[in-house]
Amino acid sequence: MRPYEVMVIFDVDLEEADIRSKVDRVLETVKSRGGTPGAVDYWGRRTFAYELKHRTEGYYVLIEATAEPDVLAEVHRQLALEDAVLRHKVIRQPEHAVGRRPRRPAATPAPDAAAAPEAS
Repeated sequence: MRPYEVMVIFDVDLEEADIRSKVDRVLETVKSRGGTPGAVDYWGRRTFAYELKHRTEGYYVLIEATAEPDVLAEVHRQLALEDAVLRHKVIRQPEHAVGRRPRRPAATPAPDAAAAPEAS
């Protein structure tokens, strides 16, 4: 099994309950075909950099899953046929990057009096 991320942009005219039901349908497809659904991150409404299918906003959802390639091919097919989906992208994650979040830069330590040179 391989790790995947699926980014889906839904039409903003949909109700939130409709979006959640469509995401649940994707997760059910992954489960029913032997995959393991992961985290689902609802990013919400975002403005596009350019017009997409005569729309200026979309509702973004990021879905993580671990499954065989044919399972995600079926998910891709379902999303391509869905009228409410403006755009979607299925991305296979590298094995070494699974579950990693970007690391924050190390905080700069505050200067303390012990580190200051003493006057002799």
